[in-house]
Amino acid sequence: MSRVSSINLPRNKKLLDNCLSCLVNSNSLPATPSLTTECSSLTNSDVCSLSSSDRTQLMTSDEQSNVVQPLLTDLYQISMAYAYWKSNKHNDMAIFDLYFRKNPFGGEYTLFAGLEECLKFIRSYRFHESDIKYLRTVLPTYVENEYFEYLAALHMNDIKVYAVQEGTVVFPRIPLIRIEGPILKTQLLETTLLTLVNFASLVATNAARFRAATGAEKTLLEFGLRRAQGPDGGLSASKYCYLGGFDGTSNVLAGKLYDIPVKGTHAHAYISSYECMNDLNERCLCDRVNGERRPFADLCLKYLHELGPILKILPEETNKGELAAFTSYAIAFPTNFLALVDTYEVLKSGLPNFLAVARALHECNYQAIGLRLDSGDLAYLSIEVRNRFIDAAKQYNLPYFEHFNIVASNDINEDTLVSLEKQKHTIDTFGIGTHLVTCQKQPALGCVYKLVELNGTPRIKISQEVEKVTIPGRKNLYRIYGHDGKALCDLLTKFDEPAPKASVKILSRHPYSDQRRAYVTPTSVVSLYKLYWADGEIKEPLLTLKETREYVKEQINQLRKDHVRDLNPTPYKVSLTNELFTFMHDLWIKNVPIGELE
Repeated sequence: MSRVSSINLPRNKKLLDNCLSCLVNSNSLPATPSLTTECSSLTNSDVCSLSSSDRTQLMTSDEQSNVVQPLLTDLYQISMAYAYWKSNKHNDMAIFDLYFRKNPFGGEYTLFAGLEECLKFIRSYRFHESDIKYLRTVLPTYVENEYFEYLAALHMNDIKVYAVQEGTVVFPRIPLIRIEGPILKTQLLETTLLTLVNFASLVATNAARFRAATGAEKTLLEFGLRRAQGPDGGLSASKYCYLGGFDGTSNVLAGKLYDIPVKGTHAHAYISSYECMNDLNERCLCDRVNGERRPFADLCLKYLHELGPILKILPEETNKGELAAFTSYAIAFPTNFLALVDTYEVLKSGLPNFLAVARALHECNYQAIGLRLDSGDLAYLSIEVRNRFIDAAKQYNLPYFEHFNIVASNDINEDTLVSLEKQKHTIDTFGIGTHLVTCQKQPALGCVYKLVELNGTPRIKISQEVEKVTIPGRKNLYRIYGHDGKALCDLLTKFDEPAPKASVKILSRHPYSDQRRAYVTPTSVVSLYKLYWADGEIKEPLLTLKETREYVKEQINQLRKDHVRDLNPTPYKVSLTNELFTFMHDLWIKNVPIGELE
């Protein structure tokens, strides 16, 4: 087996510190903001002076502007492509279905996400010169030069992509994407399309479930970058959590790239960096109305002492380093003051210090925003904090104090949210990280990519695990709606079957069971497939991320409540027409060898 030799660069040359610094698609879709990133560690003159062997592995941002590229695949895809080419089978017309077999997180629905990235990948699909050089070192030495020339000229202009709209609620066995074209090309797309759809759909679904657990009135913020699986995992999570129903992110780059609202305050380190009020280098704040410099630190101390009997605490016992930190932060951000109050003790220190600063801000004609709880019994603390807000509001005749925003973080998962709802918490905003972006409850969706037709002949994959038997041939997909406007079932048909019609009774069949069948009379029918790519161009307008987010809300509202509930949800029906069912099972029987008993 060939091995790639290590590169010994001259001492004055530098390798790229992180290829992800160039993780940008210069040919991004119009709906997606682009980013041009210069790799400061490598100048153009550096690149030009490298030997050709070095340039095989060391690429500039012009040569390789996105990590999502043809080599982001499994080796066996390249190997199969060569075998197709070698046997002169590479132009056989194939159809592949991309789908999953089971809904994640114990639920009964999934959000389809990642389509836009798939289309960007297909549109820009090209093997660069450095890719071809590298593949020559990986494949056997007897692989013909003509094959590498073929790869160098390869494009995806002659394939077709049919797909469900991004953000659609989808279910097991439904082909989310149907790829049609020469088998070598459609085979090469498999791994990359799967990696673009799998995580995007998984984390978007996770976000939607967190949203369902809190209801629409709460604010959800994604705080997961520091816990995500690498920079790309962090960016993808921020994007698709927003699509799935979150309201903002702490991830500044995601905010820039995807126009997501960014939120954040300070960490415990900021609080503990102050030891006493004498640490304050700036003690005054200009009044918002008249610009007069006010003795802000003294005002904070004054109101802390006033709050003692109101909150039933000892003002001298609150942590004065914490008060100093709150004071300095309020001076820096008087219109956006939200304090982290659990560095020492919430009810006896953090809360009184926050309210003292909030009251001082009011005297300077500003309004504080609220506080954040990052530890402890969140339900209990939120209720106690809210009660004290109400007491202070009444004491000072400031009604808005009662409605200060309570933000909670602290390793929150879906079960935590459900429990907090049962305990009647008073939290307004949740900052959620680890369990959201890493999908700890289920780390993979399990999408697959299966050949279902070749040169007009349907193909089927048989398995002793019935759920893994594929549904053969080119198919159409329809969503059937009832009189209440809710989705009843999804119906797969043969490609040449007439489309189901409203008010016309249909026999629907379970894909794998003879006995499970039912008649359904649609009130309305929606065809779910659209042609997104053909003739080398995107054929269907793509929604912006914000538009897709709104579409997701509409989609989830079209499901019955029993399909989306967190405990024992009702499975949603995915059915076949009687014609497709009969065709599938005849082909199934035909492809199963007949054994012989001895």
